[in-house]
Amino acid sequence: MKSTEKFTCKADNYRKYRPSYPDEFIEYLQSNVGLSKSSVVADIGAGTGILTRLISPISGRVLAVEPNESMRDAGIKYCEDLANVSYFDGCAENTGLNDQSLDFITVAQAFHWFDKERTKIEFRRVLKPEGKVVLVWNSRVPDNEMVIENDNICRRLCKDFTGFSGGSGSEEESISSFFSNGRFERREFSNDRILSLEEFIGGSLSASYSPNLNDPNYDDFVESLKMLFFKYNVDGKLVLPNITQSYTGIIDP
Repeated sequence: MKSTEKFTCKADNYRKYRPSYPDEFIEYLQSNVGLSKSSVVADIGAGTGILTRLISPISGRVLAVEPNESMRDAGIKYCEDLANVSYFDGCAENTGLNDQSLDFITVAQAFHWFDKERTKIEFRRVLKPEGKVVLVWNSRVPDNEMVIENDNICRRLCKDFTGFSGGSGSEEESISSFFSNGRFERREFSNDRILSLEEFIGGSLSASYSPNLNDPNYDDFVESLKMLFFKYNVDGKLVLPNITQSYTGIIDP
């Protein structure tokens, strides 16, 4: 299955249950990175518009590029009240955007899907000189006991599982080589989540690697997640340790 098709059956759960990004990260984009009301920003791999919507108030125009039709449709609906947001059918390697038209590019939860060399060429083409790229992931805290047990469940029942957030922690080398001379600013923000059983199961089922309803592992996967929730919940809520990690830099011209 192509990477652009992995979320076709998951858009509803993705929109409902995926984590947002902390206020501190959005403030960082404005005060440190430089997003402003005069900025033209492309959100590449925009999905259902989680980050797209958050950066809309601090940007002039946001061009959301998403290759998966069901995710794109969900994003269009979610952002339909935002006059400065437009959705486009495209991908990181072929955005369809104009040459040197962008001040910033954001990529949320998606960089690990991209062909890095082709994406680098395309980003150079569409960014203005000195335009910046911001890569961001929500990631689970890896050394937490509950997260380790969750990881084991996924490794047992999800054949495409390589780690939470697509194994983004292993992307450090490709991130470094993506930016000019390996120079980028890495920031980390606390983003713990407090989840009900429905939110925990729904968020887990939104992952690209999770079994679909017709998968023979689906029932076992859901039941294992329920048992994990009941083991660690307090008064019907589960604290899921989560961090937001961002990488900001410039690509060589």
